[in-house]
Amino acid sequence: MQQITVRVPASTSNLGPGFDCLGVALRIYNTIMIARGASREHLHPRIVSEAADRFFIETRRRTFPFSFSIGEQIPRCRGLGGSATIRLGILLALNGLSGDPLDRLTIFRLCADLEGHPDNAAPATFGGFTVAQPGARTRVGSARCPDRRRLSAQHRVSPVQSFAVSPRLYFVLFVPDLEIRTSTARNVLPSKISLAAAVENCGNACALTWAFVTQDYEKLRGVFNDHLHQPFRAKLIPFLPRIVAAAEDAGALGAFLSGSGSTIAAVTLRSSKKIANAMVSDAKTPGRTIITHADNRGAYVLTIRN
Repeated sequence: MQQITVRVPASTSNLGPGFDCLGVALRIYNTIMIARGASREHLHPRIVSEAADRFFIETRRRTFPFSFSIGEQIPRCRGLGGSATIRLGILLALNGLSGDPLDRLTIFRLCADLEGHPDNAAPATFGGFTVAQPGARTRVGSARCPDRRRLSAQHRVSPVQSFAVSPRLYFVLFVPDLEIRTSTARNVLPSKISLAAAVENCGNACALTWAFVTQDYEKLRGVFNDHLHQPFRAKLIPFLPRIVAAAEDAGALGAFLSGSGSTIAAVTLRSSKKIANAMVSDAKTPGRTIITHADNRGAYVLTIRN
């Protein structure tokens, strides 16, 4: 085959207390097309070239020139997993053009490694509500493997679990005009939090996971509270607390900062338009709303041309 197009969903991650662990794929998409042959551009953007390099190193296949294009529906730098869609799309497309030498789990691990965290890579790859373990490492510092840089992506990134999300659940997004880079949002986080705050976060993340896995979404009320990242990122996004409060007052099951921001997401079983209007009204900052559902399929090949 000579050309392949991949469709990759957006994702909302963290979901409040599930920092770097939890995510949901959304029905907003980027499409990535790759074709064999020399590109008109002398150099690919870094995000593309790094993904391509990782693919060819992992597969030990001979590199080949390619051109690419990206059709973007996902707002950039808004905490909706846009960078993960590009990295994953490049990996999946090159894998298809090379005869599918890598399975989906390996591709996920490569994408998560490139991202530095798996909470967007997981839902983008597998769809639905996902739980990943970003902190797990294999034999780091042991006599057999003293240098973590020598570990393969398979050892550095742990597996992921995926669960279908009912179409009964709406995701209401307020997408501000404000852009937030992930590196900036991570730099404001503290290195330590109190034991009590950590325990509350663990409890909320467990309760949230149970509600999604069982699809008992009424149990989501009150479990989006977070002490790991949202209070500190509110310095960058001062309208975060009032939009969360507005969404919940309008009937949302809960609301939270999507990823590192600046998008704020609310989840609900009803009155999605009322909640969207309340979020806009209390934002007092330029932005738009998107009402969508979860994507349970994950990334897939859209077209193939020989």
